[in-house]
Amino acid sequence: MLEKLAGIASRYEELERLIADPANVNDYQKITEYAKERAGIEEIVRLYRDYQRQSQELADARQMIEAESDPELREMAQQEATELESSIEAIQESLKLLLLPKDPRDDKNVIMEIRAGAGGDEAGLFVADLFRMYGYYAQERGWKIDVIDQHETGVGGYKQIIFEIKGQGAYSRLKYESGVHRVQRVPETESQGRIHTSTVTVAVMAEVDEVDVDLRDEDISMDFFRASGAGGQHVQKNSTAVRLTHVPSGLVVEVQDERSQTQNRLRARQILLARLYDLEAEKQRLEIEGERRSQVGTGDRSEKIRTYNYPQGRVTDHRINVSNYNLPGVMDGGIDGFIEELATRDQAEKLSAGGVE
Repeated sequence: MLEKLAGIASRYEELERLIADPANVNDYQKITEYAKERAGIEEIVRLYRDYQRQSQELADARQMIEAESDPELREMAQQEATELESSIEAIQESLKLLLLPKDPRDDKNVIMEIRAGAGGDEAGLFVADLFRMYGYYAQERGWKIDVIDQHETGVGGYKQIIFEIKGQGAYSRLKYESGVHRVQRVPETESQGRIHTSTVTVAVMAEVDEVDVDLRDEDISMDFFRASGAGGQHVQKNSTAVRLTHVPSGLVVEVQDERSQTQNRLRARQILLARLYDLEAEKQRLEIEGERRSQVGTGDRSEKIRTYNYPQGRVTDHRINVSNYNLPGVMDGGIDGFIEELATRDQAEKLSAGGVE
């Protein structure tokens, strides 16, 4: 690990020289790339320098303990050595986490799909609730939401809604939201007060570039149709809605929310790229892990990553066995507690698997 850290520190110093080099001063693209790379390793270098400084101070303190005859001075040196040992250990743990391999998609924007599963109209209403929850979360972090496609149920819910979240580090936070979300509550239409259980599937995909996916035009079948509103009635006279079918995989994407056919086609292609990338990433995970790990499952009531229990005012994340008893706060976007725990577990699993040498 120390050899790796020394190499990173050397690269940091090289980047500082390159940024300050008069030969590069007018090459804005180069300067931007260098600055971005430097920012990405700045925290590691700062901690590594702290580690070096404190390691030297510890060596000096231990030497003083061995050489000093004055009991009072020896005790002071021993106390300093104990504090430094504790601090150095904490720095080492922080450096291990920072050196873990990062998901290259973490800084990407996100395409989210929320779909009604089991539960009829009540599931559709919860799709709308989750959409609002993620909207509040994005707003708190200064991210922007842009709806790509939606199919309303006519009672205030959605059969599905697809939207983009633009913001620094969006995928690094929201990737943990993928899966089946279960809601338990009494529907407004239920006269006898019976608790109803419904499910909603959430898929989170990083926005990807054309260069990340081999998407050939000859592999795409394209259809155009008239956009429709709630209940299926046509709301436009022209065929602006677009359906793209990726023939080799069978993936189908429909987009109708934009005003022009061209805009819908570009949006549909963007979603298709993200789905194909996600599909390939899942194949690679299965090969490595040797077992199937589906992102969202089938939407059955028995499958869930999180349960929102309204009668008890409780939200439970079953992956980490953590409950939050402030359900209104969670629905107002307060999901960071779950995300932090999930990220910590993810880091711990990578460390136990030997992610840092």
